[in-house]
Amino acid sequence: MNVEAIGDGVLERRVARHAALADAARLRVVDLLVLGDASPGELRAALGLSSNLLAHHLGVLERAGLVTRHVSQADRRRSYVSLEVRALDDLAPTGGRGGVEARRVVFVCTANSARSQLAAALWNTTGTVPGLSAGTHPADRVAPGARAAARRRGLRLADEPVRLADVAAPGDLLVTVCDRAHEELAPGTPTGPHWSVPDPVPVGTDAAFDDAAAEIERRVARLATHLGPEHRRPQESP
Repeated sequence: MNVEAIGDGVLERRVARHAALADAARLRVVDLLVLGDASPGELRAALGLSSNLLAHHLGVLERAGLVTRHVSQADRRRSYVSLEVRALDDLAPTGGRGGVEARRVVFVCTANSARSQLAAALWNTTGTVPGLSAGTHPADRVAPGARAAARRRGLRLADEPVRLADVAAPGDLLVTVCDRAHEELAPGTPTGPHWSVPDPVPVGTDAAFDDAAAEIERRVARLATHLGPEHRRPQESP
């Protein structure tokens, strides 16, 4: 095939992505970001890299169009690294369903009024185990904009926000969908993936809630391909 027939720089982009991933540390960074976002500090701790070396690797991945960085909505001095939406087309890990195991998936944000509610509702349309949502500091009610966005997608949200401490149990996979909740829980609570999704509530428009729902839906679909039910212990009855 004539290389020119591929067109639009597709071949060049694929070469750049492969070249960026031809390093163990950078490949591990991408592995860590497949299911959720991470701060540079979290990546340094996971990989045992210096700040300068991690910055170099992130720069290579950014230039190849594999990752992006954005500022935390909670602590503005902090940032998160995200895998680009189409970054792993034709390159995605092939581990398949069951790479992560859990009894339930609990989606967590601060108020449990929008993002976590939408995440649980979307998860329960496709997930392999039950999903629910909770908040670290639950609001008095679910945001009307979230309910409207759910109706537009044929989803039903929970009746009211609940506190994480009241519903969390052993075997749950906690997925934080809010920077503030993630930064509050990370020091002492074992969490699963973090999804740094902008809060639609302060904006308040239909578009803001729809954008949040679309971003969450994409991430739910990715998580669903990697998660299976927790194995039963031998002493448990079927």
